[in-house]
Amino acid sequence: MIRLRLLVALLIVASAGRAAAQESRAAAIAAQQDEKAKDLHPYVPPRVEQFVTNLTAGFLAPKSGFFPYLDSVYSGGGFTLGAGYRKFTGDNTHWEARGLYSIKNYKNLEVGIVSREHAHRRLNANVWVGFRDATQVAFYGLGIDTPPEARSNFRLQQEYATGAVEFKPIKWVVLEGKLGFENYSREEGRGSSPSIEQVFNDQTAPGIDANPAYVHSEASAAIDWRTAPGYSRRGGLYEVRIHDYNDTRDDFSFRDLDLNLVQHIPILRENWVVSLRGQLQSELSGNTPFFLLPALGSGRSLRGYSSWRFRDRHAMLMTGEFRWIPSRLGLDMALFYDAGTVAPERRLLNFNDLATDWGIGARFHTPAATVLRIEAAHGREGWKLVFSASGAF
Repeated sequence: MIRLRLLVALLIVASAGRAAAQESRAAAIAAQQDEKAKDLHPYVPPRVEQFVTNLTAGFLAPKSGFFPYLDSVYSGGGFTLGAGYRKFTGDNTHWEARGLYSIKNYKNLEVGIVSREHAHRRLNANVWVGFRDATQVAFYGLGIDTPPEARSNFRLQQEYATGAVEFKPIKWVVLEGKLGFENYSREEGRGSSPSIEQVFNDQTAPGIDANPAYVHSEASAAIDWRTAPGYSRRGGLYEVRIHDYNDTRDDFSFRDLDLNLVQHIPILRENWVVSLRGQLQSELSGNTPFFLLPALGSGRSLRGYSSWRFRDRHAMLMTGEFRWIPSRLGLDMALFYDAGTVAPERRLLNFNDLATDWGIGARFHTPAATVLRIEAAHGREGWKLVFSASGAF
């Protein structure tokens, strides 16, 4: 009986000790919380996060009012400045006017209506009317072996009105249809190179004297599981696109086929990414004027070559990139390799007559768009520096 009373007494003492210890710990935690409360302040994001947030809100977010417009008038136009104004007429619909002007006197003005995310976010539509003027577009002749000193220039003006509808029946499937009118006018080229009519004729530059006016219809189907078309570190795009150009003025109607394959392969939670691209542009039938032929050479195809460097009736392009991510919020780096060729017949496209380049680049981006891309590329004609407001692919 004495032992039992002694055991009960020991248990009571131990329980009291534990209770006291818990009260002491609770008091210490409360004291720490009171101390931290004295230094409370709003969360201040890192500078990179602030930059991306401000850029998205001020430049890219679709708010009513004036905005800077980042794009190219026409490939080869050089450094370009642009601005626009948009006004929302509903939650998902706005009208927009925007313009671009480049250092080479290229110009683009257009007005349009954009309506997005209807039918449970499956349907997008837009209509655009505009004018484009490219004063010194390059032409080197047809084929993959044309010398760089063969360059000539021509001026291309285009008036256009287009409407497009995009529909996603399921998440990864994208169907698109476009219909428009495009009026082209070819004039004497500007710049230091000779004008095209001084060097080429209708046999070496088909349609050199033509000014076609097209009813242009376009249809495409794609499987697209990238996180966003403007910037993605995973997913892919498999797309087929057919163009029909019906010339209402001259005899230059034709049909084209475009195949576009993109695959992003993330490594170790997207710390690195292997990105691959394959493209085919092919004339299916008809008579294509020289300025609408498939072409390689620019900041989005063969980056080590001048814009429009190689043209012919069929073109093939392959690209591989190894990307690493110094900052997930705003900066990617990449090593890349491009290879492509053109040919007068599809069966002549092969891996023996490739123009190639390699290089390194930096891409500044938001979670869904590439804001600035700077790349240095080296091909068989030397180094080229690329500045672009869009992703490579």
